[in-house]
Amino acid sequence: MKSYLSLSAALIAGVLSASAATQNAASAAVGTNAGSGAAMTALFGDPVIAKGTGFQVKRSELDQVLSGAKANAAAARQMLPPNFEVAVLNQLVTIQLLLQKATDADRAAGKADSDLQYTNLLERFGSPEAFERQLKAVDMTVEELRSKATQEATAKAALKRELNIVVTDQAAKDFYTTNATEFEQPEMAHVRHILLMTMDPATKLPLATNAVAAKRKQAEDLLKRAKAGEDFAKLAKEYSEDPGSKDTGGEYDFPRGQMVPEFEAAAFGLSSNQVSEIVTTQYGFHIIKAIENKKSASKIAFEKVSADIKNYLTQQKIAKLAPDFVKKLRVEGKLEIVDPALKAMDAKAQEEAKQAEAAASMLPPAEANK
Repeated sequence: MKSYLSLSAALIAGVLSASAATQNAASAAVGTNAGSGAAMTALFGDPVIAKGTGFQVKRSELDQVLSGAKANAAAARQMLPPNFEVAVLNQLVTIQLLLQKATDADRAAGKADSDLQYTNLLERFGSPEAFERQLKAVDMTVEELRSKATQEATAKAALKRELNIVVTDQAAKDFYTTNATEFEQPEMAHVRHILLMTMDPATKLPLATNAVAAKRKQAEDLLKRAKAGEDFAKLAKEYSEDPGSKDTGGEYDFPRGQMVPEFEAAAFGLSSNQVSEIVTTQYGFHIIKAIENKKSASKIAFEKVSADIKNYLTQQKIAKLAPDFVKKLRVEGKLEIVDPALKAMDAKAQEEAKQAEAAASMLPPAEANK
């Protein structure tokens, strides 16, 4: 499903990728891109790269989104697609075109949506100060991010209104019923654990026998302390060698079938606050503590997912109707891509999209809608 108006997601992803787990890779990518972007702006100014009736898009706006996306891609060791730059430009342009049509109601809806996004981000980072520190990694202020998120959310509201998209409660219920298996919740375990590794994390080879024996002795000592009532989360943060969980006190929430068999059997066999014996896996020695009793398999209630279903169905309708509408907006808004390289890239992208639509129109309906 094609995504429209999702630029703040790229910016936020860049911020998130600068968190502790991926700090080095993200910072390197952001430092290169954001720093060079600032240097280029200082040398050559901030040229307009696209314009239309009532708006213009500057190079710095495009570079800022690209920096966030590149940081996230670098942290995930992924490559951005070749046409990503012009795709971002087209989304920036589409947002501006839609803002020209926004009503007071659209702006109010956009403000409420972006405020909710900000609140959710603060909860994820823990405090406004922590969030601001991460924003600095992508050369952005809180005000800039919130402004961009508000513009994007306002544009989404305007697009939804212009396309007259309405998803009823009945449509959401029908989707819920038809796709019942999608809302099944498997049996879940919620635990903390401490891992002392008996393999070299770089080579994946077993440690020497004496090193394994030392790890076993350390595990036995930690087990005694955990069973004596010491703060398990604190012990995990200090001693666990699992990089994926130690910073959160060894916490894991997972369904059956996700962990190695020995770990899973022990975790699902614990009752709330119970501490396991030492569990040996291919990775090393584990000590597990259940945070709560395991949750039985169940089906998620419709009331809990109705908003998500409506959002999904809305996005489906937007994906179907938006392309032709955006083409019309570009003409009405007298869009001109000023930057020669980007203009050539856009022309190529528009031609490829036209060819794809022509090819899709020749397929049977069932195949074209996949």
